[in-house]
Amino acid sequence: MSRSRVNQWCTWFGEGRTSLGDEPKSGRPKTSTNEENTTRVDELIRCDRRMKIREFALKLKIPKSTVHEIVHDTLGYRKVSARWVPKMLTEDHKLQRVEISQRLLQRCQQDNGDEDTTHIGVGPGGAFQANNNLFDNLITGDETWVHLNTPETKRDSMTWKHPSSPVTRKFKVQRSAAKVMATVFWDAKGVNLLVILPQEIKLKNRIPTIEIRKETQVIDIVQYIERQKWRWAGHIAREKDNRWTKKCTEWQPRSGRRDRGRPEARWIDDIRKAAGPQWQRKAQDRRKWKTSAEGYILQWMDKASK
Repeated sequence: MSRSRVNQWCTWFGEGRTSLGDEPKSGRPKTSTNEENTTRVDELIRCDRRMKIREFALKLKIPKSTVHEIVHDTLGYRKVSARWVPKMLTEDHKLQRVEISQRLLQRCQQDNGDEDTTHIGVGPGGAFQANNNLFDNLITGDETWVHLNTPETKRDSMTWKHPSSPVTRKFKVQRSAAKVMATVFWDAKGVNLLVILPQEIKLKNRIPTIEIRKETQVIDIVQYIERQKWRWAGHIAREKDNRWTKKCTEWQPRSGRRDRGRPEARWIDDIRKAAGPQWQRKAQDRRKWKTSAEGYILQWMDKASK
């Protein structure tokens, strides 16, 4: 160290200085972080709030560090993600929810026998109170996509580990791309009905009524009538006396042709087609005639499906 440097330090210490570091300086004046660039950056952000720092720098021809300082320090912006919400409600949806809430409130008033709307549903502790029977009778539903394979998360697979225990390893498994549409209906006690929509079925697809009846276990009215018709024909064929029902069944027109305006096919034509010309002789065996009714019904179902 030179003698002049030591003399300079002694002079500084004599003047009351206690540090050997450089004093703060104003430095070179900023040329990029000025009012003009700040205004331009603010205008660009207001036009497109998804622009990146790099895009600002390329468009304004200023360094990225300067743009970062203007955006965060000068203007006070910060980039955030949109908040996820379950449903994007429109005005019509909001009005529908208000109407439904008002109906529930009226039901609560009727069940509780209280006409004062300011005290409906408010208990001593501030919690909602109403007749339990009302909510037990309410059923709601919704649709959701369910993946066929949903692996457990990393947090769910956490275990307690001793310092001397080896580190556990887990293979990374992703959710399956295949998924199904589940329709769920539930009430206050839990899930009442869970229906899985068959795969490759879209909203505009047409499902045959036979498949719907098979799922719902509902008997087709025409199928029921045809079964009763088969049983009635066998009952008439087994009659021995000359009742008018038997005479009408066995009656044949003289000319062999039906009058104008009458249907071309008789009600007995289907039975003859299924059981043959000697159907009356076959009908004498009650048990066989009853079992052969299923073939007649299947014949009608094939005709209806076509």
